[in-house]
Amino acid sequence: MVVGELVQEKDLVIIGGGPAGYTAAIRAAQLGREVLLIEKNKLGGVCLNEGCIPSKTFVHAAKQKARLKKMEMFGYSISEAPFDLQTFYEHRNSIIANLRKGVESLCKANKIEIVYGTAAFLDEDRIGVEIGHQFDIIRFEHVIIATGAISKENKKENMLTSVNLFNMNDIPSHLVLAGINDKTLEAAFAYRALGSDVSIIEGDKNGLQLDGDIAKELRRLLKKRKIAYYPEASKISWEEGGICSFVNWKEEKVKLVATHFYQEESWQGNTEGLTLERFGIQTDENNFLLVNKQCKTSANQIFAAGDVTGAPFLAVKGIRQGKTAAEGACGIAGEVDLTWIPTVIQTDPPLAFAGFTEEEAIAAGYFVKIGTYPMLGNGYASLTENKEGIMKVIFEEGTDRLLGVHLFEEGAAELISIAVLGLEMGARDEDFLFPLYPHPSFNEAILEAVEQTKGLSIHQPPKKGAVKTKNQV
Repeated sequence: MVVGELVQEKDLVIIGGGPAGYTAAIRAAQLGREVLLIEKNKLGGVCLNEGCIPSKTFVHAAKQKARLKKMEMFGYSISEAPFDLQTFYEHRNSIIANLRKGVESLCKANKIEIVYGTAAFLDEDRIGVEIGHQFDIIRFEHVIIATGAISKENKKENMLTSVNLFNMNDIPSHLVLAGINDKTLEAAFAYRALGSDVSIIEGDKNGLQLDGDIAKELRRLLKKRKIAYYPEASKISWEEGGICSFVNWKEEKVKLVATHFYQEESWQGNTEGLTLERFGIQTDENNFLLVNKQCKTSANQIFAAGDVTGAPFLAVKGIRQGKTAAEGACGIAGEVDLTWIPTVIQTDPPLAFAGFTEEEAIAAGYFVKIGTYPMLGNGYASLTENKEGIMKVIFEEGTDRLLGVHLFEEGAAELISIAVLGLEMGARDEDFLFPLYPHPSFNEAILEAVEQTKGLSIHQPPKKGAVKTKNQV
């Protein structure tokens, strides 16, 4: 190892080149800072190289299999099309490589210096970077840590991680998924579409807190897709010989024979090797960095962004935190508010939500009025053969303020942005009732659901009796 003779001086050092890190680097460069971005592996981080992009590409490919069957209704004669996994991986790898090149180009265009190496703090204003056999010392004014999170668990044979869940050598014969979260639901719909037998076990860990009506619709679609669903399970274990055992809600022991198994993972902050203990940066029991709304750690000149700050583990959170941390390092006041953060799950159809569930709103003391709309009544859903799913809106009784929106329908990933905008603006029902909605479109479901809170929805039967509102008992 060769130690650099001179200490380099840098305005801003960012450790980690995932969505939070490279976003922070670009924003800081836009604001005139000299930026050094240190990445241990590949730009784009887990999201681009192992997580979001690879998994969503796989899910999209699986959806096309289901689309082929619908095409016959539109006059196309399509024979059964086999799915070649290796061809798909080649295509997916090219997508990832091109996106990574795009990030590199953006960093270059913003004159961001990129170093591929391993960083560790020497003291409160110096970092050492190991680059192969070279060791550089850098003095900084500010640092943003964006190193992500890592799994805490060691996996047994054929017990999948969140990475290889969507990167197997073959399509599994029987896949068992324990836990209800974005990964398990996306994997369930995707592998079932590709011919796998799939079982979902709702474990005793806290999973997604779905709205009751959405959860009911999810269970209906799981049954329709012939995905086995076991609610309220406990004592889940994966044994030799491909046996998954658990205790069901009736306190009966159940055993499933499977080829592959995935269980919802526990995570910890990826801070090992950074030597943060040298100056006592505050972390929680899982090594996640504690930050305030300005993304500042307990050390004044050190910020953090992304999964290293803990749940929710969403790129949308990391991107927002990256911008806020960069602006804070540049002396610009800002804050991160995750109150109305959207969640999107690429099931088939997609599921997206933001704000309160009905149950959460009532528990919080709100008097609420509810509107739902089944996509079966939507003209565009019918003509495109996407009639499955439901939309639900939740408003506060009296003020008519929007509290939550839950979508389980084609186009949900895009439509949820309307909900987030409304929630951020403190929109009332009239703000959704007054505008004109394009016809035919999935958008019209929003209007119908809001109208239904008043018993005025055009394209569904009238409610019996008065419009019912719900409140905390």
